[in-house]
Amino acid sequence: DDIHRKRLEKDLLELQALIAAHFEQRRREENELGALMERIERRRAERNEQLRSRTEKERERQARLAEERLRREEEEAKKRAEDDAKKKKVLSNIPHFGGYLAKAEQKRGKRQTGREMKLRILAERKRPLDIEHMREDELRAKAKELHDWIHQLESEKFDLMEKLRKQKYEINVLYNRISHAQKFKKVGKGRVGGRWK
Repeated sequence: DDIHRKRLEKDLLELQALIAAHFEQRRREENELGALMERIERRRAERNEQLRSRTEKERERQARLAEERLRREEEEAKKRAEDDAKKKKVLSNIPHFGGYLAKAEQKRGKRQTGREMKLRILAERKRPLDIEHMREDELRAKAKELHDWIHQLESEKFDLMEKLRKQKYEINVLYNRISHAQKFKKVGKGRVGGRWK
């Protein structure tokens, strides 16, 4: 009948309105999600750029520090060389200083050799640290590698310090023995039983 038909038409219109509202809500949510993903991607790109910029600035800062350190070392070496030349010039005019100059030159050469050896060892042990493009699992592996390496260096340092401590102790013992023995050699002469001892 007519009433039933009108009710069906009304229900159909309400259903169509609900469907249209649902699709409109879904469209808005998809637009919001797309905008959110764009913001997230933009922030990620900004963070990556900031990290790259900080890394580059830190690399430049380290390079400047290294250049400054090298410049100071070169200036100090030049100053020491000039001072040594002045001392040699003065001492060369004083008799019996040939042996002193030779010993001083030998000590200076040994000091430079020791310093060069230290720089060489540091250069060999220095490891590059390039973590800019590493994933999380690679960063964890790198952190474990560095931790194990530091532990090894600490163990080597402890062994060397213990060896140095024992050597110092042995040197002190030998020095005390020598001093004790020299005391008996320096006993003054005296007259005993009519004879000089």
